[in-house]
Amino acid sequence: MSQNNSESSVDSSKRTWIITSACAGVVGGIAAATPFVASFTPSEKAKAAGAPVEVDISELKPGEMKRAEWRGKPIWIMKRTPEQLATLAQVENQLADPESLRKQASGDLMPSCRNQHRSIKPEIFVTVGICTHLGCSPTDKFVPGPQPSLPDDWHGGFLCPCHGSTFDLAGRVYKNKPAPDNLEVPHHEYVSDTKIRIFDPNS
Repeated sequence: MSQNNSESSVDSSKRTWIITSACAGVVGGIAAATPFVASFTPSEKAKAAGAPVEVDISELKPGEMKRAEWRGKPIWIMKRTPEQLATLAQVENQLADPESLRKQASGDLMPSCRNQHRSIKPEIFVTVGICTHLGCSPTDKFVPGPQPSLPDDWHGGFLCPCHGSTFDLAGRVYKNKPAPDNLEVPHHEYVSDTKIRIFDPNS
């Protein structure tokens, strides 16, 4: 074998060794980094068990609703307009539990939300988007006025598509509907003016 062929064989062997070593290093680096990165956020198991979830509402505009997830449940955060807040008093005589006196499935309503708007801040409404009848998820019907499956004097709110239960803009159920209770208001607090933490007080 010539000297050139011998050097070529050696160079090839060196390249193979370097590539193999580099790949092993990259794989090892990823494996080592994964647990470290994962430690920054709650695991899926922790979330399912009720780990707190923080939601940024800095870009939420009046009349809009943002969706999040906590414990496998849909969480709705709505920023109500002054006009929408004004409707809450107008529909009270049509509601099954206007003062939210009935106990929620998860326990008592937070004292800070035991008011007409069922929220800490009047304009920001936080609720679990699950109908209290059979667990369907209602649809938002914020536009007032006559429309299919809704009364002519509709003021805006939520409609369950499964069996027709209706809720006002504070998640309070109307009378004579299949849903027995108001939409649930989860325990929550303001981390800052633009961030809300949803949590389980018993966890």
